[in-house]
Amino acid sequence: MAVGYSFLHGALVLLMAGLVTRILGFFYQMAMIRLIGPEGVGLFNMVFPVYIMVLVLATAGIPLAVAKLVAEEVAGNNLPGAYGILVQSIFVLVLTSLFCTCLLVCGVPLLKSCVFPNPKVYYCFVGLIPGIVIVSLCSAFRGFFQGLQQMTPTAVTQTVEQLVRVVAGLSIACLLLPRGIEYAAVGLSLGVVLGELSGFLLMLRIFFKHRTAAVGTAVRRFPDLGLRQFLSRAYGLAVPVTLTRFVATALMSVQAVLIPLRLHVSGLSISQATSVYGQFVGIAETLLFIPGVLTMALATALVPAISDAMALRNLRLVRERVYDAVRLTIQVGMPAAFIFLILADELCGVLFRYPEAGVSLRIMALAGPFLYLQQTTTGIMQGMGRADIPFKNLVISSAVSLTGIYYLTAVPLLAVKGTALAVALGFVVMSLLNLQDLHRLTGFYPGLREHVLKPLLSVLCMSLLMLYLRGALQSRGLDEGAVLFVTLLAGGLTYLACMLLSGGFNEEDKVKFKAIFRL
Repeated sequence: MAVGYSFLHGALVLLMAGLVTRILGFFYQMAMIRLIGPEGVGLFNMVFPVYIMVLVLATAGIPLAVAKLVAEEVAGNNLPGAYGILVQSIFVLVLTSLFCTCLLVCGVPLLKSCVFPNPKVYYCFVGLIPGIVIVSLCSAFRGFFQGLQQMTPTAVTQTVEQLVRVVAGLSIACLLLPRGIEYAAVGLSLGVVLGELSGFLLMLRIFFKHRTAAVGTAVRRFPDLGLRQFLSRAYGLAVPVTLTRFVATALMSVQAVLIPLRLHVSGLSISQATSVYGQFVGIAETLLFIPGVLTMALATALVPAISDAMALRNLRLVRERVYDAVRLTIQVGMPAAFIFLILADELCGVLFRYPEAGVSLRIMALAGPFLYLQQTTTGIMQGMGRADIPFKNLVISSAVSLTGIYYLTAVPLLAVKGTALAVALGFVVMSLLNLQDLHRLTGFYPGLREHVLKPLLSVLCMSLLMLYLRGALQSRGLDEGAVLFVTLLAGGLTYLACMLLSGGFNEEDKVKFKAIFRL
């Protein structure tokens, strides 16, 4: 029970931080959409995936490898060895991040002329470059604390990052808006960098406050720690993780270029295509990814938790954690899908003032649970040291998604609807492939009753109430925002009540979460 509690507690800490950062991010997205419009948000989202792709190359999967290796050292009661891994990772990340920064500075003119479909993105992209070194170094410390299964430092610094990003981004965008949309979009980039710098400085403060004497020993012994040995240990996990994340971010980057181009082919101008793309990625996908706060917290906590269980050769504990993680993912993902399906227009209209984005959200809604399962199952297999499997599956699903985007988006009658359909299909393919491989590795497969029927029955009851209540409130002429709030609240409470009555939340869930909240 204690080990399961530690894993769930770490996931809960990240979840709470994720909720705070997502609320701040929501405020940020709404404010920016209303301040600079979908076109400005579209400009930023054209370059941000490329920046993330460079970060993936700069970090080279080292932070996740650090989390896994530190967890193994701690399981063997070797704290100096854990600090030695941190020191080695910092040395490697300094070199890789500086190299990638120099490479990007030299390649900016080429990207502007040959890659980005809208030349207005230049200054927005340049503003992001200083963040590469900052994020790379901070990621080493986060991997270290995650390996110790101490999720609070990651949670706190992520929250501070987002707070600074929101305040700085909005302030700078307001100051630069009179010069034009492309300059206002620079505010988003500078807000990102300032937020990352704040999080890194706070992470350093936390580390030096809680470090032990073992860190001094690790620093003094750095020449004798065996950098080659560290790289060889990290190689097996870091390379497939890097490839997986590189393909994921490359997919985002290709989508950021391909979608506006194919929308232009469908009959839209470049400005209109940028605006529609901004609605798709800044509104529809933003809403769809909200439940991902939970699944990303689970995925992050699962890597050291599964690694720890594997190091102890405790296969029963591995299966228990897989079972809990998948069940919790479905319990959250299924109601979210039906909420997006029923209230897509209201959510996009009330929160962002662009109800037309609800078309894309509604198409992707039922693929939402597959997206969340994709994240959870990827974390499980990375913790098992089989990061090569999600990489293989991601390549296949990316090919499916990009092929669909290329052909469907260019159809005038479909346009962005075709984009949403292609992206949703990619989520489904990736998730099903991951589940198939997870079954092969562990014997696990979602149970029909526990994983599907009980949540589905509860969701159907919730949906019927929401449909009735929405119609009744709208017929009385209530404000759209009030209708949305009351319908969501009633639907959420109905789902929780039905899950409790049907036994969807079992006694073990209640015991674990009571233990967590007593802290």
